[in-house]
Amino acid sequence: MTAFFYVYSFSIFDENHRHTLKKHSQILLFLVLVLFGCTNKTKKDENVNSSHDSLSIYFSLANDINLPLNYKQKYNQKAFDIVIAQKNDSLNRVNLFKVANRYYNMSDWKSYQKVSKLILERSIDSKDSSSIAKVYTYLGDYYQSQMVSDSAFLNYFKAEKIYLGINDHVNLAKTFLAKADLQLNEGDFFASELTVFKSLNILKTIKNASHSLYESYNLLGIIYNEREEYDKALEYHNKALSILEDKSIPSEFQLKATSLNNIGYVYLNMHNFNKAKVYFKKGLEQKNLFNDYTVLYAMLLDNLAYSKFKSKEFSDLPLQFYNALKIRDSLKLESGIILNKIHLSEYYAFKKDTFKAIQFSKQALILSRASSKLRYTLDALKQIASVDPRKASTYSKEYIQLNEKLQKAERRMGEKFSRIEYETNEIKDQNSNLQEKNKTLVYIFSICTLLGLFFYVYKTQQARNRELLFKQQQQIANEDIYNLMISQQNDIENTRIKEKKKVAQELHDGVLGRMFGVRISLDSLDKLDEAHAAPKRKKYLTELKHIEEDIREISHDLNREKSELINNFVAILNKLFENQQNTYRSKLITSFDSHIKWELVSNTVKINLYRIIQEGLQNCNKYAKAKTIEVEFKSEINYLILSISDDGVGFNTKRTKNGIGLHNIQYRAAECKGTVTIKSAKGEGTILVVKVPIDQKINLQNNDS
Repeated sequence: MTAFFYVYSFSIFDENHRHTLKKHSQILLFLVLVLFGCTNKTKKDENVNSSHDSLSIYFSLANDINLPLNYKQKYNQKAFDIVIAQKNDSLNRVNLFKVANRYYNMSDWKSYQKVSKLILERSIDSKDSSSIAKVYTYLGDYYQSQMVSDSAFLNYFKAEKIYLGINDHVNLAKTFLAKADLQLNEGDFFASELTVFKSLNILKTIKNASHSLYESYNLLGIIYNEREEYDKALEYHNKALSILEDKSIPSEFQLKATSLNNIGYVYLNMHNFNKAKVYFKKGLEQKNLFNDYTVLYAMLLDNLAYSKFKSKEFSDLPLQFYNALKIRDSLKLESGIILNKIHLSEYYAFKKDTFKAIQFSKQALILSRASSKLRYTLDALKQIASVDPRKASTYSKEYIQLNEKLQKAERRMGEKFSRIEYETNEIKDQNSNLQEKNKTLVYIFSICTLLGLFFYVYKTQQARNRELLFKQQQQIANEDIYNLMISQQNDIENTRIKEKKKVAQELHDGVLGRMFGVRISLDSLDKLDEAHAAPKRKKYLTELKHIEEDIREISHDLNREKSELINNFVAILNKLFENQQNTYRSKLITSFDSHIKWELVSNTVKINLYRIIQEGLQNCNKYAKAKTIEVEFKSEINYLILSISDDGVGFNTKRTKNGIGLHNIQYRAAECKGTVTIKSAKGEGTILVVKVPIDQKINLQNNDS
């Protein structure tokens, strides 16, 4: 639920991209309306000066937050009609940027894109590098709003290259921040961190860059919180807060409330709920917060209510949850509404009101499925599985499938970002070489271009093949899981029938026959006198004790075989290993410590271990070129050890940057409160060891009686 708690607070490249300020004059509006009511159209167009005056008025009205949306769109269209007829010069492009900014503030994305593309055409015609770079950032903002991340990244990257070429350091730093924000949203935390530091290296040499410095520190705080480096997250959020002592940043932006919210959320992740409450309360106390930034007010209210609930303080609950939900409903804040309903489900689950808990979690799930963000659905599935145990297995299965889909999507997007940078740089280098080459080298250059095109097509086809292979593997995995569940159920039923037959045979052939013999013998004692009957009775009692021991042994055997039936996790792993052996040439060796009692290991640990093995085998198949892969489970006192080793090419762990796959393994191990150790060197293979803490009783060698 991380994304819902945080406020990013970005202001991109122009004052009109920031939160719309309440700088408008009611007197001016009144005079304008009187003017338009009393003056006919022919009189307005008498001279050029009246046209300029009208343009200024239209811009002011298009930014008036008190006017309905359709009125603002109408006035902005009138301004556009005036600007489009003007000569293509620097002033004309400035006015077009103003038109685009107002469409951005209205969230009229179609019009915003249309005007931005027009500015790009005019800027290219005028060879205005600064305007070209700026409009690329506008197009990047557009594609990011539409969640077309690769197109957004490409436009930011184009702007970055132009600003670098014209030495515009201020806008270059802002472009880095926009790109870092995009990388963060796509889950590429390491790349986002590097990009923010590129921006900081520039901003530290620039005067009057307080706002951009704030955004940099705030973004770093968010990144480190996502990576669960909470001390560093607090350090950078506090740096961002200290920047706000510079009074040049308008209070209407409510950046202090933003930082207080973000610091509170870090403490919430650290389970320090009392400190979290302090910061959320301070955030809500900021002057004019509700009017200036209603979205943040609702977020702080929900965060405060959740912190109070977690700390077992129930004053004003659930009223604060409902107040936050009411605001978010009125603003149609999809992600906030989903989170609010999940919080209310948690609250009512704690209060033992199962009906309301399930009701709110179902509402959150329906809304999240309709959204375009898989993370919302994962959070909703996790909650509904916890409050509706009858359908928990169904929801858990969907959770695993969606989580795997999300990880693959994030991995593909990170690779796509790298490919965009690579291909864009390659094209730029080719253009530079083209200018330096002599006319006599045109033929050679054409051949190189064709080779480059062939290489590009080849790489693109490879990427498509990999994507198709991933989809096929995912489909096969889903079918295998389904078939495994059916076959496992059949095995359980068959085993149950066999056990019934075995018990019947044991009782009929052994125990019942012996008991019948003892009963007949005891009946015969009535015909004997006491002196002769006493030793025989003692003998028959001893035989009854033996029969009792036989019955107890049968019972213990049944318990042991029942325990073996519970152990489905090993069967699922063996199915994964079988698929590995059937798909790849490398030899696979597996071993399981017989002392591990899998039925006592939690489902969360099992799911994470399963995914870690999947990721480890995928890395071996993709990079290691190994002849032999070994997967081993061992039991130690208080720990469960998983090791994955190969005899492949290996890598330098100090120089190689951790990719998304290794980061996912570390994240999953951390979810189990475990540790990850990687030992590797070039040419010496790789050993991955995951150590997960397990309760002492799991390692007991002897089963309970």
